[in-house]
Amino acid sequence: MQLEDYLEFLAPDDIRIKGHRIGIDNVINYYLQGYSPEEILSELPTLSLEKIHAAITYYLHNRAEMDAYMLRLAKWQEQHYQESLSAEPSPVIKRLKQWKIEREKEMLNHL
Repeated sequence: MQLEDYLEFLAPDDIRIKGHRIGIDNVINYYLQGYSPEEILSELPTLSLEKIHAAITYYLHNRAEMDAYMLRLAKWQEQHYQESLSAEPSPVIKRLKQWKIEREKEMLNHL
């Protein structure tokens, strides 16, 4: 079996563990933080130890490309996070914030 048999290459910047919605980046992030494969399994219990080992081995065999992949992914995530901070809140969020303000006023009036 090839290492690639454990992975789904959905797009250049979207590599998933086959049969899961979990990205290879999730496994690699834990690995780079010093987690053992068994500790990664406890964090991502829907994976098998075999798939975790395959993801780590794929990373180690393709380190330069995977480091570039991880960097692109981190930049993309940061960009989307920054965009979400500057975006207009959804109507639901607006209603919840208004409800919270009204609730706090009511509580203060009852004191």
